[in-house]
Amino acid sequence: MKLETLPSAPAQPILRKPRWRAPALGVLIVALGAGGWFVLQARQPAAASAAKGADAKKAAPVYELARADVAAIAAGELSVNMPLSGSLAPLTQATVKSKVSGQVLETTVQEGMNVAAGQVLARLDQADQKARLAQQQAALDEANARLSMATKNNANSAALLAQKYISQNAYDTTDNSVALARASVRAAQAQVELARIAVNDTVIRAPLAGVVSKRHAQAGDKLSPDMPAFSIVNLQRLTLEAQVPASDIPRVKIGQEVQFRVDGYPGRTFLGKVARINPTAETGSRGMLVYISVDNADSALRGGMFAKGSITTQKSALRPLLPLAALRKDQDLDVVYVVESGKVVVRPVTLGLRNDDEGMVEVTNGLEHGARVITARLDAVKPGSQVKLSEPPASVTSAPAAPAAPKG
Repeated sequence: MKLETLPSAPAQPILRKPRWRAPALGVLIVALGAGGWFVLQARQPAAASAAKGADAKKAAPVYELARADVAAIAAGELSVNMPLSGSLAPLTQATVKSKVSGQVLETTVQEGMNVAAGQVLARLDQADQKARLAQQQAALDEANARLSMATKNNANSAALLAQKYISQNAYDTTDNSVALARASVRAAQAQVELARIAVNDTVIRAPLAGVVSKRHAQAGDKLSPDMPAFSIVNLQRLTLEAQVPASDIPRVKIGQEVQFRVDGYPGRTFLGKVARINPTAETGSRGMLVYISVDNADSALRGGMFAKGSITTQKSALRPLLPLAALRKDQDLDVVYVVESGKVVVRPVTLGLRNDDEGMVEVTNGLEHGARVITARLDAVKPGSQVKLSEPPASVTSAPAAPAAPKG
């Protein structure tokens, strides 16, 4: 077998890569990596800032407060009051009595009628009084006649004494008779005046202006001296008599203001002032009577009405008044939450008089008129919270005539 040798393939030329390409490619890759790293590092703070801003917006919401949640502070006077109750009585009243005996001919007024001072209330029969007046007038005429005779006799005695026809003793006797006659005339004149007054007293008149509360005599009745005929009360000024416990009397002073109400006038408050304080306690109750003067110009009040109110024992100056609902405690400090520029701020306050019944307290330092305080207890609203008001807050003022206790 013959082996034939195949011709060999023509030799291919060998291509050689340039040696500078590998280092250049490495440098290019490193440069691209470094650029990508720097871009990534530059983008990370921006992304972090954006994330922080989003988190901040999500963590700090803005709370909307209702009108009832916020109060606008207003200045006012806060009172410390002490409750009382009692009955009203006319300051001036009188029972008109008959001064003379006589039968009532007529009465001109009835219960409930207004009368003026000096107005005729009734007339009595004058027959007896006029007869006595005539009798006393006759006695006066007799006394005047005796005085005239004694005067003439004394003149004659003086002439005789001058001529030495009578003694000095005889003249003195006639002179004394004149003095006695003059005294008799004066006595008779006094009796006539009394009789005339008795005649005038048959007309019964009102001693003061007021209202007839009781008519004791009717036409045809027979009156005797000191028998009551009419009762008159003056309602222009009344006195409220109220019992106060002896332990509270040191708080009561003359001139203090009193506010009270009575049945029949539910929407009206009446005013008065402490006029007098009884120095002794009432037996049994151990309370002390306080007399309060009440002006009743319109005659709305009546004697015997029951009154219930309070004495203002202390009153603050015109200062900001804070609702007790807005008061909070920060350790030992009294603080309030104030809305300023849409943010909740803690404000320490100094307090004065406190009235739990009114729900108000006086602020002596730390708040000004017009400040907006949060009165509602909102757990989510803290100092630094962002808030907004849905409506303007209502102003708070002190309500009058409510019993209160001083702070502390």
